[in-house]
Amino acid sequence: MKNFQRQFSKIRNLLEITFFRIVLFILVGAILYGAMFSNIKPEKLDLNLFSIAEKTIRSPITIEDKESTEKKRREALDQVQDVYTLKKEYTQNRVDLITSIFQSASEVNEEIREELERANRDGNNTVAEPPINEKLKRLKAKLTENVAKDISDPVFLAILQASKDELSIAKDLTVTAINNMMSNRIPADEVENAKKRVEEELKYTSLSGNLKNAAIELGRYAIIQNEFYDSAATEELRQQTIESIDPVKVLQGQIIVEEGQLISRDVYRQLELVGMLDNENSFQPFFGLGVLIFVLLSAVYYYFYELDVPNETKQNYLLLYSLVLIIATALMKTISLFQAFDDSEIGYIFPAAMGTMIIKILIDERPAILLTIMMAVCGSIIFNGGFTGTFHISIGIYILCSGLAGVLFLSKHNHRSKILQAGLFVSAVNVVVILSLIFLQNGQYSGFDYGLYFTVALISGIASAVLTIGFLPFFEVGFGILSTMKLIELSNPNHPLLRKILTEAPGTYHHSIMVANLAETACEAIGANGLLARVGCYYHDIGKTKRPQFFIENQMNIENPHDRLNPKVSRNIIIAHATDGADMLRKHRMPKEIVDIAEQHHGTTLLKFFYHKVKESEEDVKEEDYRYPGPKPQSKEAAIIGIADSVEAAVRSMSHPTSKQIEQLVKQIIADRLQDGQFNECDITLKELTTVSETLCATLNGIFHSRIEYPEMTKQKVKEA
Repeated sequence: MKNFQRQFSKIRNLLEITFFRIVLFILVGAILYGAMFSNIKPEKLDLNLFSIAEKTIRSPITIEDKESTEKKRREALDQVQDVYTLKKEYTQNRVDLITSIFQSASEVNEEIREELERANRDGNNTVAEPPINEKLKRLKAKLTENVAKDISDPVFLAILQASKDELSIAKDLTVTAINNMMSNRIPADEVENAKKRVEEELKYTSLSGNLKNAAIELGRYAIIQNEFYDSAATEELRQQTIESIDPVKVLQGQIIVEEGQLISRDVYRQLELVGMLDNENSFQPFFGLGVLIFVLLSAVYYYFYELDVPNETKQNYLLLYSLVLIIATALMKTISLFQAFDDSEIGYIFPAAMGTMIIKILIDERPAILLTIMMAVCGSIIFNGGFTGTFHISIGIYILCSGLAGVLFLSKHNHRSKILQAGLFVSAVNVVVILSLIFLQNGQYSGFDYGLYFTVALISGIASAVLTIGFLPFFEVGFGILSTMKLIELSNPNHPLLRKILTEAPGTYHHSIMVANLAETACEAIGANGLLARVGCYYHDIGKTKRPQFFIENQMNIENPHDRLNPKVSRNIIIAHATDGADMLRKHRMPKEIVDIAEQHHGTTLLKFFYHKVKESEEDVKEEDYRYPGPKPQSKEAAIIGIADSVEAAVRSMSHPTSKQIEQLVKQIIADRLQDGQFNECDITLKELTTVSETLCATLNGIFHSRIEYPEMTKQKVKEA
C-alpha cells in the first residue's frame, strides 16, 4: 500500500501540469470509446440476392426509403385529376347577347312604326312600309359584324316578322333555355350535346314554325364551352398531394427480413439502404461516439476546473473519479458480454449505484450525480441488445434512477453502517422503476418474467452496497481521502488512541471534548467542516500522553513538576506535545487532515509564561526559541481549533467567569493571534472571525453559566472558611 501511495503521489503531482491532465482525459476517453466501440460499429452482412436469411435482421438506424417514398408519391399523383374552372360569367354574357338580338329586332320594328305614323300625321300618304330586306339591313347594322355573319338571315327575318308579343315570348323562352343549360358545366367535348339539349327544349314550345326555328338557332348559337382547364390550380393540388404523403422510413429496430425468409430485391435494397451490406467506409457512428464522449468528459473537466479546493485535493479527486468511472464502465461491459447467452435484460443486474455512492461518500453529491448521468448514457449504448447504433432507453432510465436513489439516501445517512441500508433502498427503487417501464411498454409478461426482474433489481441494489463497502477502504487509504464516514469512525470512543488519552491523560481527554464542542459549533457557523473540527480536537493533544503529568489539566492532587524544572526544559516539553502528537498520528496512519490539526493548532505562537519567566533571569533570550515550530494553521478548521483550545483553557482557569469577562477574553485571544500573524496562511476572514467570536461566547456562556447555591453548599463553604 505504501508503494501504491508513492506511485499515486507521483501521478498526482504530474496532474498539476495541464498536459498530463489532458493525457488522463484522453486515456479515460479511449477506455470509454473502446467499451462502446463494438456497440456502435455497423454490422456487415454477407448476403446475396434471392438467398435465404440465416437469422432475423433488424434495422440499426432510422432512415428514409426515398425510392419507396417516390413510388408512393407517383401513385398518389396518378390519382390526382385535372382541375377545371367554371366560367360563370359566360352564362350572363350569352344571355345578354341573345337578349340584345331580340331587343334590336324590336327596336327596328318600333322605328319603322314611328316613321309611318309621323308620315301620316304630315299628310304624306306616299310613304309605305319598307321592304323586309331594308328591315334586315337595319337590324344587322345594330349588331356586331361577327353576330351578323354567324347567324343566318332567316333567323333575323323570322324575329323581324314576328309580332311584339310573339317576340317577347320567343325571347323569354330562348333566354330561359340558354340560362338553364349554361348554368351547368359544359366542357369542350360536351358543347354539341348541350346545343342539342337546348334544341330539344325549344322544339316543344308553342312558338310558330319560323320563329321556333329562329329561337332554336339562337339557342344553339348561344351555347358555348364554359369549363376550362386550370393549370395553376391543378399544379397546386398536385403539390398538396405530394406534401401529404409521409416519407416511407425504415425504423430503428424494424425487422427487415426474418429468419428463413427469401431476400427479395426490395429486401436487398433495404439492407443496402441501412448500410448492412456495404458499411466499410461508414465513419459517422465512430465520429458520433467520439463527440459524445468528448461532451461527457468536458463536463467532468469543467466541474473539476471550477472546484474550489486546493490543487492537491483537486487532483486527488480527479484521479479517484476517473478510476471509479473506469471500474464502473468495465463492470458494465463485462455484464453486457453475457447478453449472447441471455438477452438484453441482463443489464438490469448492473450495480448502477456503486460508483455514485462511492463518489458521494468520498467527494460530493454533484460529481456523483454527474457520474450517474454518464453511466446512464454509456449503459444505454453498451446494453443495446446487439443492435448496433441503437440505444436501450429503458436501461438508461434504470441506471439513472438507481444511481440517484443511492445519492439521495446517503445525503442524510453518512454512517458506513448505512451503506447496506442504502443498497436495500436502491433495490426497492429498482423494482419500482422496472415495473413502471414494463407497464409503459404494455408488453405481455409471465409470472416468471416478473420474478426475474424482481430478482435482478434486488441483486443490483445489494451488489452496489457490497461493492461500495469493499472499495471504500481501498480508496480511502490509497487516495488519502478523509470521508464523513471515516471521520465518524474516528470519533468512536473505543478507538485505541482515544482510549489511550482517556486512560493516560483523562484531564486532556476532558479538555479535548470541551474544545471539540466549541470548535464544531464555530466551524458550522462559518460554513467550515464541523465534523472534521470535532474529530481533530479529539486527537489534537495526543502528544500530551507522552508526558501527561507535565500538563496542568492532568495534575490532579500532584505538585506541578515545572516548579522544579528549568524554564528551557519546560519549554521543550510543552512545545514537543504538538510534534510528538503529529508523529504518533502518522505512526498510526491517521488521515493527513487530523495530523495537520495536531501539528498546526498552536501555529507559531509564543509560550509567554516560560518566555517571561526566563527573561527575568536572562537578558539574552530569543523570542523565536519560545515559539511553537508550527506551521501556522493552513485551514479554517485548524485556526478555529487553535482559538478554541486557548479559550477553553483560559476560561477554565477563571473563577466564576461572567459573560462580559468571557467575551473580553475571547476577543483578546483572537486579537492577539491576529496581530501575531497566526491566520496569515489560511483563508479565514475578519467577518468569519467575528462570527467565531460570537459563537464561542454563546457556547461558553452555556457551559460556564452561574448556578444557584443551595443551603447545603453555603454551609459547606462556611465550614471550609
